[in-house]
Formats: sequence, structure tokens, C-alpha cells
Amino acid sequence: MTTMTEINLTTQVYQVFIKATPERIWEAITNPEFTTKYFYGARIEVTPEWRRTYAPDGGDSWGEGAVTEFEPPRRLVHEWRSGYNPELSAEEPSRVTWEIEPQDGGLSLLTVVHDRLEGAPKTAASVAGPGWMMVLSGLKTLLETGEPLTG
Repeated sequence: MTTMTEINLTTQVYQVFIKATPERIWEAITNPEFTTKYFYGARIEVTPEWRRTYAPDGGDSWGEGAVTEFEPPRRLVHEWRSGYNPELSAEEPSRVTWEIEPQDGGLSLLTVVHDRLEGAPKTAASVAGPGWMMVLSGLKTLLETGEPLTG
């Protein structure tokens, strides 16, 4: 059994190389038709002003937050609040930054920084490690193979 002895309660950084253009990655993180295939079934709608997350059936709100930077296809910064869980939604909002950098050989480097977690320790614990890694692994697999990571 693996246990995590300490969770960073302020900043979490994840990086993954994806064999896809920045434009394809941008579409995958901002288009609800893509997000349902790798983001725990969530329908995520992104505009230059707001990021809204809905349950897989498109019904219940799972959270929303203001978009503070919207620079397709390179940078997206938005508030994060986990509305699918009452304990998590009671915490202060945190922030997620997506940075997409083109690399040689048809690759892109995706960096996700989840920070401002000081007032959201339960959120920090819920997204740490496997939480974000399942999302990013699913995104990579979907873009590189056309198939979702999970059924």
C-alpha cells in the first residue's frame, strides 16, 4: 500500500508531454464534448469569462469559476471550486493554470498548476496525485489514441 505523508496545501504542479498541437490540446480542455471523455465524465464549458462544470448528464452544476486569463491556444487561468461535494464547495476557491507550450517533434508540454489552496485543504487533498493525474493521463491518451483511458 502506498500512502502520501504530506500534501502540498498551497501549490501543486503537474506536467505531461502530449503528441498533439497546442490547438488540439486547447480544444480538448475547453470543449465539453472532449472533457466528458477524460475529466470524470464532467461537461466543462469554457468562455473568456467563465468555466462551468456540469454532471455527466449535463444537469447538476459541479462548480463554476471566473476565467482570469484566456489566451488560446497557450494559457487558461480560472477559479476552481468543487461543487459536486458540499464539503469541498464550502471551501475558498482555488486557481488552476493551464499552460501549453509547443515542442519539437509534434509534441506539446502541458503544465497544470493548481494553487491558492491555503483556504481549501480538502480540495487540495482530493485533487492531489491521482486526482489530477487521472485527468491528465486521460487527456493524453484521448489525444494520442482517439480512445478514452477509462470506459
